[in-house]
Amino acid sequence: MSIPTRVQLIDVGPRDGLQNEKQPVPAAIKIELVHRLQAAGLTEIEVTSYVSPKWVPQMADNHEVMAGITRQSGVRYSVLTPNLKGFEAALLDQPHEIVVFGAASEAFSQKNINCSIAESIERFAPVVAAAKAAGIAVRGAMSCTVGCPYEGDIAPGRVAYLAGLMKGIGVERVDVADTIGVGTPRKVQAALEATLQHFAIDEVSGHFHDTYGQALSNTLAALELGVWNFQSSVAGLGGCPYAKGATGNVATEDVVYLLHGMGIETGIDLDKLVDAGQFISEHLGRPSGSRVARALLAKRASA
Repeated sequence: MSIPTRVQLIDVGPRDGLQNEKQPVPAAIKIELVHRLQAAGLTEIEVTSYVSPKWVPQMADNHEVMAGITRQSGVRYSVLTPNLKGFEAALLDQPHEIVVFGAASEAFSQKNINCSIAESIERFAPVVAAAKAAGIAVRGAMSCTVGCPYEGDIAPGRVAYLAGLMKGIGVERVDVADTIGVGTPRKVQAALEATLQHFAIDEVSGHFHDTYGQALSNTLAALELGVWNFQSSVAGLGGCPYAKGATGNVATEDVVYLLHGMGIETGIDLDKLVDAGQFISEHLGRPSGSRVARALLAKRASA
């Protein structure tokens, strides 16, 4: 399959990127970040999650954030809903899409949500049904599709198994995530090909972490298969608590620079995106996690 001429990016910074920050990030900052992302041309943004504030205190302001966003026509706002209670809370805020999740690793599933892969999918079945009944799209996040902090390498057959379960409960599209960032191009392609046994190419996205500096290489490997949907996080926000030293999500700025350099359209203004990343990085009191952003900001400063 030929490399796509256009790529759709989902920025997960406001949710996946900020959820593990130790210091509270005010709702006003999160709202401004979403506004800056959509002003830069992002048309899919993962905004927040509806989980117990006991477990994820950073997302306790979900209603305030969703209510504070000035919605832009043509932008899809998605949220994570771990259970039916979370979905019912999210429904009040009218997201365009909800996200449910599962792991391709049995050990990861047991240690993190205390149930098997199959049991986790059974729990999500009523959530998916309720969302579809309400006319809300459903995306499935598939974690540990390449490697697991407990099991090591994950066989493609396990990824196919999880994708089949997701398809079976009505999930409409899935993210193939290298959660701890240990993947390399051929392993990532194998995970994607396993997923494509159950989902069409238009229904599959790549979600890569950059722990070992492989995220852009893995993005290119996915492009070679025809994948044209990807997830990333502005300024490289977000770390992985299961891999010491993990840099977390690949930076949206770095992915955009790669894609534009290949002549692939994204609809994103890189300069405005860099500004959005700088905004949140300054608030967090640390440099951007994007190498492209740091280089461009240095170039601006010396001009």
